[in-house]
Amino acid sequence: MHRIFQERPEILTPVFKVLGIALPEKATVDAVITDVTETKPLARHIDTALRVAPSDGQEFLLAIEAQERRDPKKGSSWAYYVAYLRAKYGLPVLLLVVCRDRTTAKWAAGPFECGARGWTTQRTYPLVVGPDNLPVITDARTAAEKPALATFSALTHANSADRDAILEALGRALQGMDAEAADYFYQFLDVALGDNPAGDKWRQIMGFVNYFPGRGHVMERAYLEGKATGEAKGEAKGEAKGVLAVLEVRGIPVPDDVRGRITACTDPGRVSDWLDRARTVEHAEDLFGEADDLAAETRDVPQT
Repeated sequence: MHRIFQERPEILTPVFKVLGIALPEKATVDAVITDVTETKPLARHIDTALRVAPSDGQEFLLAIEAQERRDPKKGSSWAYYVAYLRAKYGLPVLLLVVCRDRTTAKWAAGPFECGARGWTTQRTYPLVVGPDNLPVITDARTAAEKPALATFSALTHANSADRDAILEALGRALQGMDAEAADYFYQFLDVALGDNPAGDKWRQIMGFVNYFPGRGHVMERAYLEGKATGEAKGEAKGEAKGVLAVLEVRGIPVPDDVRGRITACTDPGRVSDWLDRARTVEHAEDLFGEADDLAAETRDVPQT
């Protein structure tokens, strides 16, 4: 969960906003070394460490940890990370913990104290983001405007009742992105969600979608591999499923007569044309052009 902060640092501003911390849109963000191993053979690694230089104030370091469950050792580890980074770079340090589970998020907020005899020497207050304070994004337009935040929303709410709506909105939002960006968010969630109901739903949504034909991106390659397998069972039948899947992902209703016409077609070329059109049409009936209508009329004319 921490990797998206390295690869899509624009997510910092909206995430800080939900935490009540101001961070301008304009900021320089650079990854710094995450190895905080001591000279003794005791390996320590921060998940992600960033150096943030906002346009309106002092630079600071941001240590980011992804936490799936409670860990009694983390209180001392996090305090060490903060102290080490402060000593090494001479900059203020914030610690951000990312959770998918409400119980874990509540625990991670701390504070974690170090002291004795009634005196506290050090106290660590992590910033925590999770299901309770990250927005649920189920609107495709919002997902398209803030794809990194929408992807992060899908990840942190993977176990919630809004899971399917979030993933479907993000799937529709990918249609307006360039191939490289769409590849990143598709692969990120494919890996991060893993083999569970949320991951299965995401792969189902994206399984047949070919948003950028001929561009050679990962979704297209996956689609073509599936298409090659389907050719043995009937190329047209396999592509017909793809047409229906794209329309479903885009939220376009498919009347029974249109569905029957798509699934009954045995011409691979015609179904391939429908698949291309399915990316942009506003209504399912718009898939069919004049040639399709003429072919349908020809089939309906009694032969003499």
